[in-house]
Amino acid sequence: MLRQASDILAIDGDRTSGNDIRNENVQACQTIQNIMKTSFGPQGLDKMLVDEVGDVTVTNDGATILNLIEVNHPAAKTLVELAQTQDEAVGDGTTSVVLLAAELLKQAQELIKEKIHPTNIISGYKLATRKAIEFLKSDLQISTGSLDTNALINVAKTSMSSKILGPESDFFAPLCVNALLAVKVTSGGKDRYPIKAINILKQHGKSMKESASVNGFALNNTRAAQGMPKVIKKAKIALLDIALNRQKMKLGVKVQITDPKELEAIQEREQTLIRDRIKLVLDTGANVILTTKGIDDMCLKYFVEAGAIAVRRCDKEDLKRIAKLTGGNLVTSFADLEGGESFSAENLGEAEEVAEEALADDNLIYIRGCKLTSSQSLILRGANSFLLDEMSRTIHDALCALKRVLESKFVVPGGGAVETALSVHLDRFAMTIETREQLAIAAFANALLVIPKTLAVNAALDATELVAKLRAYHNDAYEQKNKEYFRYGLDLIDGNVRNNSEAGVLEPAMLKTKYLQFATEAAITILRIDDMIRINEKEEQDPRRR
Repeated sequence: MLRQASDILAIDGDRTSGNDIRNENVQACQTIQNIMKTSFGPQGLDKMLVDEVGDVTVTNDGATILNLIEVNHPAAKTLVELAQTQDEAVGDGTTSVVLLAAELLKQAQELIKEKIHPTNIISGYKLATRKAIEFLKSDLQISTGSLDTNALINVAKTSMSSKILGPESDFFAPLCVNALLAVKVTSGGKDRYPIKAINILKQHGKSMKESASVNGFALNNTRAAQGMPKVIKKAKIALLDIALNRQKMKLGVKVQITDPKELEAIQEREQTLIRDRIKLVLDTGANVILTTKGIDDMCLKYFVEAGAIAVRRCDKEDLKRIAKLTGGNLVTSFADLEGGESFSAENLGEAEEVAEEALADDNLIYIRGCKLTSSQSLILRGANSFLLDEMSRTIHDALCALKRVLESKFVVPGGGAVETALSVHLDRFAMTIETREQLAIAAFANALLVIPKTLAVNAALDATELVAKLRAYHNDAYEQKNKEYFRYGLDLIDGNVRNNSEAGVLEPAMLKTKYLQFATEAAITILRIDDMIRINEKEEQDPRRR
């Protein structure tokens, strides 16, 4: 008798294959989709996430939710990575990419039940994605050259509409647009908008509307001593990741002294050692010293005498960004190759002005006129840390959306307009295909409707009726040869269909092309799986029993 394959293979674990593993994978992805669905769109709800330490995060940002929940299933982990990829590539659209990928898997599972091979589905999905992106670029995207400057504010408002700043978007959208336009850099004939040149500071107290935009990079620190000047023009900035404290003996080091004068000499050397280090920095012409660590109170007099500003305990990430903006280097040690200590003037960053100024109840250090890139700071005010964290995430998403529009120069109408247009287009295209791929393309078209349906459901509207009405408008674009109908999407406040391009609901075209590509790739990756072998953990033998 032939032994079973599993006996011959002798796998130390469990094996799941065929439809069982596909069902398991689709179910795991559906679970992730169900978690994300209710937080999607302008009327989406927030999630409260509590970690093992008890820290609370309140958010409806897709990437943040998936980062904080613990996902163990390998297929569901693919969706978590998918949201991170979308966040890195575009900065927005993290929830929609997960919803679409999970819906594509659900539609594929229905086709597999009808005996359609996964290979046919995969090739159909690839063809559908290619055709969808071609159609999006040829008929749906709108050049920002044909729109007025309000288009940028509308892009920011659309990004904010689904987050906590939605009701206050009239105030925050111009703040984001002005801050990003102020940090424009032109290199090689191309305009770039570095988001890292915008520093977002969070300060407790007062209302959201008392947030402000400030010209210059703001540090949430103050001068180390009151005797230091408040303003320094033509600043030369030393960026240190070194403690400027008195040197002390290391633990376990003992010195036996017979003469009390020797003790005084040791104490004197401790002081001169740190004084020499400070002199090394000041001799290069540095008049602003920023360090991530402490500065000894006894050493502050050297900076005061030199007329320099010293700031201690700065955030290391802030100093790395200041180094990029000012052309300086973050120095981690004074040691040189000869075994001595030195500090080069090449490590200094340059700025037109460094000043300490009062903002609301606090004093901040402002760095203006940086050598390489101009910088901006957004100071956010709010009642508590949950609110400020969510405001910061919202501002970041809006800045990312604006950056994509400014660099790619194309937008598309939002509110489910693109997904419905692509769905109708792919349905028509599927009719021209004579092979089994026709069914996969039709399934892809159906899956795209998850976006307008979820938007309508979360707004407590009749999703079936609204989506049917929207599809009818997009079908009229072909029947009446009127491309204006392609711009029609959902109006979630009045529960109707409208021209979202005119209504100012705009999104970056790059967001749509990327999320179609990423969602399809993730769905195909999971569809390819037809076997899973889960290896048992080996029990480690007690070494004493060997």
